[in-house]
This record gives sequence, C-alpha cells and structure tokens, in this order.
Amino acid sequence: MSTTQTKTAAAMVAEAKSRIENLQPARVASEIEGAKALLVDIREADERAQNGVIKGAVHAPRGMIEFYADPTSPYHRPEFQLDRRIILQCASGGRSALATDTLTTLGYSRVAHLDGGFKAWKEQGLPIEQA
Repeated sequence: MSTTQTKTAAAMVAEAKSRIENLQPARVASEIEGAKALLVDIREADERAQNGVIKGAVHAPRGMIEFYADPTSPYHRPEFQLDRRIILQCASGGRSALATDTLTTLGYSRVAHLDGGFKAWKEQGLPIEQA
C-alpha cells in the first residue's frame, strides 16, 4: 500500500500562492512600466495569438520555463537573471503561481506572478495588443 498522498492541481496552486508574491494587475503595470521588471508570459503560443498579449511581455512557454531560467541549461535565455525582478503571467494565475514557486527553487529571489493572470489584467481594462 502506497503512503504517497495525492494533491489536486488546485491544492498545489494554493500552496504555491502561499509561498510566493502575488501581485494585482495595477501593481504589475506599475512594475513593468519603463522596463523596471521583466514580464514573462508563460501561456502557449495559440493562447497568445487568440487572446492577445501584454505589451513588452517576453514569451517563455510553461513547459520550458525551468530550462530557460536555469543558467546551467543549454536552453538558458539571457533575460533570465537570478537578481532581476521577474513577474510571470499566464491566463488566470494557476500556471504562473506554480512556475513562480519553481523559480524560487532555482534561486530566484525577486520573482512574483500576476494573480488572476491575463484575465484579471484584461478585466481591469489594462492595455493588450495582438500577438
């Protein structure tokens, strides 16, 4: 008999949110203004094409985020720097919460996520553009 306990995705997201910095859309807008913080859109390309993007967001799909962020990975992207302020964003905040939690494990200390994701950004009337 297995002693491994299972969790739901919702429970995993809730746990991640308890450990990370959760930002509201207005705060994210303020932080990315003038490129003070790097906004990373972790949605898939088809989501971005269908729904639009936040201007200036760098695309790094969720499936590659750890590899792009790890300086020892052959896939590392230079915009991912351990001491840089980075804000992750997905469609509604679940994937970005999990990915933000993961980046803290990789040593990122100035990472946060857009709570409510692209949906919350759009509901607040903040600007979007076509991908």
